[in-house]
Amino acid sequence: MAQLRIALAQTNPAVGDLAANAGKLVEWTRRAADRGAHLAVFTEMFLTGYPVEDLVLRTSFVEASISAVESAARRLAEEGLGEIPVVVGYVDRAGLAPRVGQPKGAPLDAAALLHRGRVVVKTAKHHLPNYGVFDEYRYFVRGDRLPVFRLHGVDVAIAVCEDLWQDGGPVAVAAEAGAGLLVVPNASPYEREKDDVRLALVSRRAREAGCTLAYANQVGGQDELVFDGDSIVVSASGELVARAAQFTEELLVADLELPEATYGGLGAFEVDAGDGTVITVERVELSARPLEPYEPEPPTVAAHLDDTAEVYSALVLAVRDYVAKNGFRSVILGLSGGIDSALTATIASDAIGPDRVHAVLMPSIYSSEHSLGDAQELVDRQGINAQIVPIADIVAAFEKDVHLTGLAAENLQARVRGMILMGLSNQHGHLVLTTGNKSELATGYSTLYGDSAGGFAPIKDVLKTLVWKLARWRNAQAGTSGAFLHGFAVPPIPENSIEKEPSAELRPDQRDTDSLPEYDVLDRLLDDYVEKDMGSAELTAAGHDPALVARVIRLVDLAEYKRRQYPPGPKITPKNFGRDRRLPITNRWRETAP
Repeated sequence: MAQLRIALAQTNPAVGDLAANAGKLVEWTRRAADRGAHLAVFTEMFLTGYPVEDLVLRTSFVEASISAVESAARRLAEEGLGEIPVVVGYVDRAGLAPRVGQPKGAPLDAAALLHRGRVVVKTAKHHLPNYGVFDEYRYFVRGDRLPVFRLHGVDVAIAVCEDLWQDGGPVAVAAEAGAGLLVVPNASPYEREKDDVRLALVSRRAREAGCTLAYANQVGGQDELVFDGDSIVVSASGELVARAAQFTEELLVADLELPEATYGGLGAFEVDAGDGTVITVERVELSARPLEPYEPEPPTVAAHLDDTAEVYSALVLAVRDYVAKNGFRSVILGLSGGIDSALTATIASDAIGPDRVHAVLMPSIYSSEHSLGDAQELVDRQGINAQIVPIADIVAAFEKDVHLTGLAAENLQARVRGMILMGLSNQHGHLVLTTGNKSELATGYSTLYGDSAGGFAPIKDVLKTLVWKLARWRNAQAGTSGAFLHGFAVPPIPENSIEKEPSAELRPDQRDTDSLPEYDVLDRLLDDYVEKDMGSAELTAAGHDPALVARVIRLVDLAEYKRRQYPPGPKITPKNFGRDRRLPITNRWRETAP
């Protein structure tokens, strides 16, 4: 057996900032070298950030990416890091002739091996995902190569992200190519409980390929996506060797015992990939002789978060990165004393610090005394900035000239609050955080240009029942600190905000249940209708009340136009309201009762 120390750079690139990402490549390669690593692996499209969406259709962007990977190779050598091979993702082009139906310029989701100042070999993603948030047939053409490079007597193969998730393709030919180690750069977005699915997948693919597998995953927030890291190394038998923490940058270093290469000869040959395609295996040599035996470091296997802690960490990271990567210094939100705004404020405090969070308390003539008191108590507990702007006189001034009654009058109050928040955002440069949850967004229980106004919606993909669960979990962490906790000495959310019956307080004695069923009933139905795409007959067969099914389906379907105008927010479920779920606004299809 041969030894090899591998470093997986679980890092947080910024989309489009090629210079900064290249600088981070050099910095983290130096860290890997300082740890004695023999190979450094970065994530999918690290130099460009991921996903870059329609940027790949710009010739200038693709050219900049290709230039960046070449200059990065030279820079590593110039800074004394040329001897450590580096695998890094970027955007390349296939050089195909233009044709109808092919993405402009034929871009590739590529990975390169950098060594001694040059790009030694390249590859590209073979399987292009076209489900959920992914529509990569729009952006890329398929790769058809499996590079295998000999390093210190070990044959190392490279595949890219989705090639693990699909049968056939480069991973399927790794065994025939003689690989002792398969390294896989990834940008795999987070959703609840995906870490267990991911580990099982990586273990299965390692057994199928008959080699150790190193899975390096991106971390960080990018618009509605959150990347959780969770980089993994497993043995050829599928046993976990090393694992990085979630939601934080980390250099995961692992000492591996790998079979010495026995395959003779270099060059290229073709292999049936088992999916109707042919993969070209390209073999190159960096160093043929195994290393002298050395004392391995103990492997790192990070403790993983439970489901609630995982979701909360994802939301905090999403807010932190959206604020930082878009150049905001502070955030602002309306604080009502209710649970949704309380949780949103707490997430913001944990993300960027309470001194950068601004709350506006905007009582109306219908606001209860405890609402203002609960909001003020949260301000005092967390130390966030706050001001009180009563809206009664503003609403009255509007109603003096425009006569509104009923729902229109209720919505006016919400729109006045939205106008105040957007005005203060405009004046001071704050990012407005929208505080609505997924249950409200699903059923249209929000006011367009009112409580739906804002720039980022932290709990947009969080059902109401989970909002309460997250709030109770966060209070239970009081006095602790960590990557995603601010360390408040007391529970940051007032107990009354959690326990009281939810109300929009837009009319006397209003309750959410005046318009909606109990949230535990509603959320189970929404999960089946939205997440699982069940029709009315299936919903009824699953045990939901037929009358409630018809009512909720109608509410959800009619609110599509509102959701299209809602701010972006972090995806935590398999189907968020955004790129996961794309239904027409103008739509006469109606689910009928069975």
